[in-house]
Amino acid sequence: MFWNALMQLAPSIKRIHDEKQMHTQTLEIIRMMIGDSSNWNYVKAIKFLKESAFIAASLGIHEVVNEILKAYIGSVSFTNESGHHMLSFAVLHRQEKVFNLVYQLCHPMIRDQLTMWKNNLGDTILHQAGVLAPSSEVPGAALQMQRELQWFKTVEDLFHPSLQRKYDLNDKTPREVFTENHNALVEKGEKWMKDTATSCSVVAALIITIVFTAAFTVPGGIDSQGKPIFFHELSFQIFAISVALALFSSTASVQMFLGILTSRYSEDDFLVSLPKKLIIGLITLFFSIASMMVAFAATFYIVISHPWRWVTFLIASLGAVPVTLFAWMQFPLLVDIFKSTYGPGIYKPIELKDVYM
Repeated sequence: MFWNALMQLAPSIKRIHDEKQMHTQTLEIIRMMIGDSSNWNYVKAIKFLKESAFIAASLGIHEVVNEILKAYIGSVSFTNESGHHMLSFAVLHRQEKVFNLVYQLCHPMIRDQLTMWKNNLGDTILHQAGVLAPSSEVPGAALQMQRELQWFKTVEDLFHPSLQRKYDLNDKTPREVFTENHNALVEKGEKWMKDTATSCSVVAALIITIVFTAAFTVPGGIDSQGKPIFFHELSFQIFAISVALALFSSTASVQMFLGILTSRYSEDDFLVSLPKKLIIGLITLFFSIASMMVAFAATFYIVISHPWRWVTFLIASLGAVPVTLFAWMQFPLLVDIFKSTYGPGIYKPIELKDVYM
């Protein structure tokens, strides 16, 4: 009763519930159609399961891939018309869940055989990691370049080191293929990083100018001994601390953005170096804006006297508006960069009991 009422009040919850229910029902139908492993042999599997396996792998539907592998584990060795096996196909289409599933279900001996397998163009699985993904769900050229590097490094680390020296039919190593395919993406990522760093550094520099001036403009004036009149007031102490924090954090922010602008912009810089500088720069910029607004509120409270104290509080609290707007606009980007840089990565060990049962 409560659940039905909740779905009526929140259509989005109902939509998610319906999609999940449809997903579960579809998976049950697939299980019924495939049956168990006793129904399948090589000839039958290659005729009826092969095409479905590659379609599911390209779309990232790991549940279907899991059901096919449960029915016939030998499906991992099937190759399509281009000479791709299931593992290299998952790498080519950048499907993490399918890659993790197939990699961990493969017997080590079969995995070694697949590692050395070359497709019709003479490409190994590491060459496939060097090819630019046909599409990407990652926003922004810089983050997409970072994701591409993560894929390449993951495949490079998981498989035999000799793959790094293998040549394709064009006599190119995997790293040469990667560089050739990602030149345009590096340029786009460099432009995006520089544009972002330039815009943010201008804002940070303006904050430095404002708070540096404010540091020597004492609100309320000074007494005959040269001390601030409101020196012992809590509001003045908040002002002094906020100005200092705003100055230090905005200076740190400028340094980070200058580091981005003066970077060499090599491929590997997009992996950790540039994203880390951008994360620190955005966080310190946010902190400097927040500190500056607190300093404004404290100054307003000190110098403006009004019989209605709530009016002073109301106007001072409006300083939270620009801080909130900045957080609202930049927080999603910051979360994306942080997750992409410090998240779990491409390879994630899975509980086989959760998928292969």
